[in-house]
Amino acid sequence: MSPDVVSLLFGSLVFMTTRRKTIIGVIGASRPSPDGLVLAEAIGREIARHGAVLVCGGLGGVMEAAARGAFEAGGEVIGVLPGPDGALANPFVSIAVPTNMGHARNVIIAHTAEALIAVEGEYGTLSETAIGLKLGKPVVVLPGGQAVTGTLSADSAEAAVAIAFESLAK
Repeated sequence: MSPDVVSLLFGSLVFMTTRRKTIIGVIGASRPSPDGLVLAEAIGREIARHGAVLVCGGLGGVMEAAARGAFEAGGEVIGVLPGPDGALANPFVSIAVPTNMGHARNVIIAHTAEALIAVEGEYGTLSETAIGLKLGKPVVVLPGGQAVTGTLSADSAEAAVAIAFESLAK
């Protein structure tokens, strides 16, 4: 039997349950550099290419660029929004989660993601990085991001996503 599929027999019914998808968080600047936008979009594409779900803050900047990359590659995007209105999510979000929690939503993003990838950013990104590390999750930081003790470094979108998946496999 495939490790991805578990069959359960109940009377004459057969239920098939597939393993859930890996969720990778992309965190970063709301006002990134042009290079940061390109990098974030490539990370989103790589996440989708690996069959994972992208979770982010659902708004603009790095979040929108990563969501665009994932969306255009056929992936799914969860946007955990700081406000009460899901309609304010960027247009590439598949599932909007309005929290009305402001920056406290960063805790939800860090808990939801199995690994986090940081592209540039400031204090909000640093808070998600710290929470992810506190939870024992891999956090990959790209050039221009705030590397702190415990984070992993990558120099490209492909390397960042590969490091995230390799870390999860350990």
